[in-house]
Formats: sequence, structure tokens, C-alpha cells
Amino acid sequence: MIHIPNNTACSGLARLAFTIVLAALPLAALPGAVQAQGQSGNGWFVPEQAKPGALAPGGRTPPAGQRPPAPPPEARAPIAAPPPGADIMPLVEQPGQLPPLQVQLPPMPEIPSIPKGSPTPAAIVGILSVPDILRVSTAYQMADKELSARRNRVNEDGQKEQNTLRELGQTFANERARLTPEQIRAREKDYADRVNESRRRFSERARIIQESGQYVMAQIERVIEVVAQQVAASRGVNLVLNRGQVLGTTADFDLTPQVADVLNKVLPTVVIPPDGISPAKFNAPVAGPRVSATPEATPAKN
Repeated sequence: MIHIPNNTACSGLARLAFTIVLAALPLAALPGAVQAQGQSGNGWFVPEQAKPGALAPGGRTPPAGQRPPAPPPEARAPIAAPPPGADIMPLVEQPGQLPPLQVQLPPMPEIPSIPKGSPTPAAIVGILSVPDILRVSTAYQMADKELSARRNRVNEDGQKEQNTLRELGQTFANERARLTPEQIRAREKDYADRVNESRRRFSERARIIQESGQYVMAQIERVIEVVAQQVAASRGVNLVLNRGQVLGTTADFDLTPQVADVLNKVLPTVVIPPDGISPAKFNAPVAGPRVSATPEATPAKN
């Protein structure tokens, strides 16, 4: 089982075992971090040896990243319909980044002196560019196309619903003078419920697309990690650097083309949950060909 943490502070793509900083890529549904298995460092990795088989109550400010609790329904003021011509808040809201955590850390532990050990071997360097690998990855391109189409459908449906809500608000504003106070309150409540339900529904659809992007990247990154390890070992490389952190080099050090070629052979496509199904509720096929959106797979039972 792959654990996919939800950490949006990683600029849209996860760190591989060698912690390569990825550039902004068109697959915008990947803001969450997907951390593959392995050891991480500051822009490098050492290939592993081959393995056998291998606001809050009391008026206090809520903690960073935590939303204040919502008031009970009876304490909420009724949401009036917008005046004629007023715009409605967009229904499809993109998740934002959490603010930096401001806390007092526990005391620093005492670090003992480290005894002298064996020297490290001489560095045999290789260069790798993950963004370039993704640009030629057929699996990544397929996923980008599919998830982009899903996002476009959500945006189009959200715009239609927003226009409908604006028309309802205009109709209510025109009829307001002829309604009794009780009717006005009832219409306001119905309208507010419609707006809130629409916002909840479209936010849910956007979240599922975001999670599907994380699911896709988890599949691609784990393969890139293993392939990069094997390519490095086959060429006697024991230190792989991110090409974005290297000022200059020659093609002799570049492992990118070979890794990209192997990736496309072993992972030409990826599994994407069907539209509207969260990866957390999706039964991935155990074996067989990978497809864009597996219609034969069924949602996982709760």
C-alpha cells in the first residue's frame, strides 16, 4: 500500500527518494505531495544495493492550518439573496497552501560526538532531470490530458450553475416587494441552501481530481526511483545530482534519456480512478493492462 501524505507545501509535485526539485508542470491537479519510498537528501541520492526479490471557543485564535468551528445552524444569520446584478462567489475553489507553522519546539537533544568511521568512496556522478523525464513520459502525458479534461468539465459545470444561481437571485429580487416577511425568509433560506450545496458539490469534485493527480504521480515516481537506481548502478554511478542544480555538464553524465526510455517501456500508461471516484474509495486492478480510467473497476466498499 502506498501512503500519500497531503502536504501542499511542495509546489505541486512530490520528492523522489533523491529529492529532486521538480519544475511547475501542466498537470495542475498535483498540488499535494507524494513521497515515494526510499532515502532522501538535498538534491542527491545514493543508489541502494540490490535487494533479493527486489476562530475557536473562548475567542482564541485557532492553531495554524485549523479552521474555526462553524456556529450552530440556529446561530447563523440568514443569507440574503444577492441584489440585482451582484456576482456570486465562484463555486469551484482551488485549495490553497497552509500558512507557516509558528510554534515553540521542544528542547534540542544533546548530540554526542561521532566516532571516526570508514571514508566514503570516490564519487562517480550522474545527472538526472525529472521534469524532462515527465515531459516525454507517455503515462504522464495521458494522465495530464485526462485530468485536464475533467477540470475543464468541472469549470464549465460550475459556470453554468453560477449563471443559474444569478438568475434565481435576480428573480427573487424582482419578486421581493410582493412577498410577505415569512415568504422572504423561506426564499432566502432556500437560496442560501442551494448556493451552499452547489459550492460543496463542486469543491468535492475539484478535490477528487486533485487526489487523482496525487495517485497518478505516486505510480510514476515509484517507477522513476527504481529505474534511476538501476540505471545508475549499471553505469557505476554512486551519486546522482539534479540537473537543475548543476551549472554545466556534458551529455556523458546525463542519465535522463536512458531513464526516460526505460520508464516508457515499463510504464506506458497509468491507472486513473473513474471520474468522480476518490482514489481512497477505488479498487485498483490487481493485474492486467493499465487504462486511462478503468470503467471495469468498482468503487471500494466502505
